[in-house]
Amino acid sequence: MSGVRIAGLAWLLAGATPVFAQAPLPPTLTPSKTPLTTAIAPIPGAKTGGIIDPARNFLAPGVMPDAAFAAFQRGYYVTALREAMKRIDAEPNDAPAMTLVGELYREGLGVRRDPEEAVRWYRLAADRGDPQGAFALAISYLRGWGVKEDVKAALPLLELAAAAGHPGATYNLGMLAIQSEPSDPAKAAALFRRAADLGNNEAAYALGLQYLQGRGVTRDGPRAAQWLKRAADDNLAAAQIDYAIMLFNGDGVPADEAAAARYFRKAAATNNPVAANRLARLLATGRGVPKNMIEAMTWHILARAAGVQDEWLDGQLNSLSPRDRATVEEAVRRHIGGA
Repeated sequence: MSGVRIAGLAWLLAGATPVFAQAPLPPTLTPSKTPLTTAIAPIPGAKTGGIIDPARNFLAPGVMPDAAFAAFQRGYYVTALREAMKRIDAEPNDAPAMTLVGELYREGLGVRRDPEEAVRWYRLAADRGDPQGAFALAISYLRGWGVKEDVKAALPLLELAAAAGHPGATYNLGMLAIQSEPSDPAKAAALFRRAADLGNNEAAYALGLQYLQGRGVTRDGPRAAQWLKRAADDNLAAAQIDYAIMLFNGDGVPADEAAAARYFRKAAATNNPVAANRLARLLATGRGVPKNMIEAMTWHILARAAGVQDEWLDGQLNSLSPRDRATVEEAVRRHIGGA
């Protein structure tokens, strides 16, 4: 996807300084350069991870998902394919069933993985006006899944899906507005707001970052905090980190180091190394949480293993007694074993 692929929302974080300085008691925190999200993501909504959202694929308005989508939701993929094909045999223009078949081929669920065959089914669904089929085909063009990368071909498909209220399509249109030449952050902000209102947590996070840095909107700390909190409370680790930073600094919200520590901990629990490093700092200094060097060094080692370096925490680790170091090593082993 030449000219379009970017590292998440790094466009908003360019030029930012690392979240913690090396001082053990940092007075403030600032956003990290670390890429935190996916730029072009197959996310139809805040709580669905695949291309399609089975709950939105009805035979008719108000009708609950039939056997094909019920089987898909339960992981019975061979049954899902069989039932979807029954639907198509009975109604050759059953676009939602075509999208489901395409997803099964794209992921290799119950059938041999075949991206080209997936694209064929997505195109059949999109040609019949199915928003999720159009979105799936657009993502295939953007990612080069079973078809040559082609942003221009993806754009009208995203617009078709977005016009039908598809949150993932609306979010991706916002990302394309950011990446276009010239960039249009104001348009992106409007699209992110629309997608966020439809329940997309990535869009809420992106809009929060725009308010935080004044990109396409007037800088507004309280509004930034509002949108980042929404995404953070919807379990988006990237938003949990940046909202925790705002809480620690008192930027747009009253300073609350204990709340900041809780959000860092939530993100660290998802194996996010940036959050693990920040939590380690707080635990090592007793900021927002009781000081606990064993837990601090456990998170530090996990973050360091994932590439987040911190010389000050290295020094703290080296100062531990042999007994405490052995305790830390055992805690790391338990964490890895339970991950």
